[in-house]
Amino acid sequence: MFAHLRQTLALCAALALFAMPASAFDTQARAAFVLDFSTGTVLLAKNADEPLPPASMSKLMTLYMAFEAVRDGRLQLDERLPVSQHAMSYGGSTMFLDTTDRVRVDDLLRGIVVLSGNDACAVIAEALSPDGTERGFADLMTRRAQQMGMTNSTFKNSNGWPADGHLMSMRDLTLLASRLIRDFPDFYPMFAEQTFQFDGRAPQNVSNRNPLLGLGIGADGLKTGHTQEAGYGLVGSARQGERRVIFAITGLETTRQRAEESEAIVNWAFRQFAEKKVTTAGQRVAAAEVWMGAEDSVGLVTTEDTTLLLPIIPGASLEAEVVYTGPLQAPISKGQQLAELIIRPEGLPEHRMPLVAESDVATGGFMSRMMTVSNALLKRLGDGTAEGTM
Repeated sequence: MFAHLRQTLALCAALALFAMPASAFDTQARAAFVLDFSTGTVLLAKNADEPLPPASMSKLMTLYMAFEAVRDGRLQLDERLPVSQHAMSYGGSTMFLDTTDRVRVDDLLRGIVVLSGNDACAVIAEALSPDGTERGFADLMTRRAQQMGMTNSTFKNSNGWPADGHLMSMRDLTLLASRLIRDFPDFYPMFAEQTFQFDGRAPQNVSNRNPLLGLGIGADGLKTGHTQEAGYGLVGSARQGERRVIFAITGLETTRQRAEESEAIVNWAFRQFAEKKVTTAGQRVAAAEVWMGAEDSVGLVTTEDTTLLLPIIPGASLEAEVVYTGPLQAPISKGQQLAELIIRPEGLPEHRMPLVAESDVATGGFMSRMMTVSNALLKRLGDGTAEGTM
């Protein structure tokens, strides 16, 4: 008698919401992941869980762990750290440190963020490593990443220097960027700094390589990356109004392609989607049939205001379903969860929210129950479905 029921709703009527799918972004990147920060909506995923060489983008993990150490009192911003022969030996992007230096932690952090200093990462790594080595710190990075839910990340060093097995996925990098923004708001403005001149010793390396900074599109982070194997990549973030978009891309062929692709992603994410309020707390969405109750139906209402990120192009109704097992058995209490509203914007993840009883429904009296049974029996006899007793 009881069945899993679905009611299809045209939400243009029920929720006064209009939308149709936005065109998908056809990225040239080998792998990409684009996330709306405030709603958690995934806007684009291409090979997003494939572990790939992250190059310098993996320095974000070193920074996260350094920020944790400062927050916990294990490092002080004005503390001066020694530079080992190993740290000094790194090439590529560096702060040009040598073993005679003792460098303030805050300078090292900016050296990593702005200058992408491989040597600065190694200095931080050796200071925080359980055994004083960069490899020991890399093992710690891997364990911490797993704790944070970054299941496709393995580190062999602190800076993304090419090494077999040093891998991250674009989803993991985006999750890491989200955590940096959320967990360390005092440190995050550092990622928007466009220049940092350390001790006047490296005039050829004073500029942030993030191509989006200064374009007026709200970009304020996070980190570029490049090696021959990885290609050109970027973990980027931009804020416009109350919305923030975070993305990670990799495998592009040139710095120009990286810059153009990154800007196009930001513009697409902000222009093709907008936050819309789709339900109000207490709003009646549907009604469900009640069995053996003083009333033959009960309203189904939402429990809270719900805002979703949806395509902004008007013209077609957004459909949804109400799912419940019914008819519902009386008695029913007001506020009792009875059903689920499922909204499925095309091209975006579905969103589920509970629906509860709008009012109490008491068990029906004797005559009411007899009428219910009689009507059900007559209906089944009319349908030719009655067998035995109910």
